[in-house]
Amino acid sequence: MRQAQAAKNTITLKGSTEIVTEFFGYSINSILYQRGIYPPESFAKVNKYGLQMLVTNDSGLQKYLQQVLTQLSEWLYAGNVQKLVLVITSLETQQVLERWNFDIETEKDAVEQPEKEFEKSERDIMNEIQAIIRQITASVTFLPLLQDACTFDLLVYTDSNVEVPQTWEESDPKYINNQQEVRLRSFSTKVHKVDAMVAYKADDM
Repeated sequence: MRQAQAAKNTITLKGSTEIVTEFFGYSINSILYQRGIYPPESFAKVNKYGLQMLVTNDSGLQKYLQQVLTQLSEWLYAGNVQKLVLVITSLETQQVLERWNFDIETEKDAVEQPEKEFEKSERDIMNEIQAIIRQITASVTFLPLLQDACTFDLLVYTDSNVEVPQTWEESDPKYINNQQEVRLRSFSTKVHKVDAMVAYKADDM
């Protein structure tokens, strides 16, 4: 019994990578649902982090997200990711309307010693993640209404020496002109730290 308890209170690089990758999967789904990028009926309810979450049942989107998250997981494990950005763009004007920015810091010791255990309880990690997900869900209360039909892109910032698959394309950063920013919560597994922020286009004066 004690050993099982101890395992719950420590985390390795592999465990942290799985938690962070999973967090991004649920966060992306939540943002796409909350911001109306896909129709509400294309999402199904699941329970995760002690919350009722919505995940896509659109097969094309599922396949795309799976490909991105699989590659992201490899880069996270190698300590090669600096940030993940979800960009929302108007289909009509091609203007960038929102940038959901997740900065990622990786503990170098963990990459150099993948079996090394770090002290952090799974419950504490899940509580921190839950707080961010709640903020994403509440984002509709402070973000401007998206009037146009929109599309989204995922940008992954990696170290310059990383080998990028041919299916990935170089992209400009897709910054927003005249932006407002709202900082969200952060969470840490002790191996990875994720800081969240959303920037949105302010009303033109």
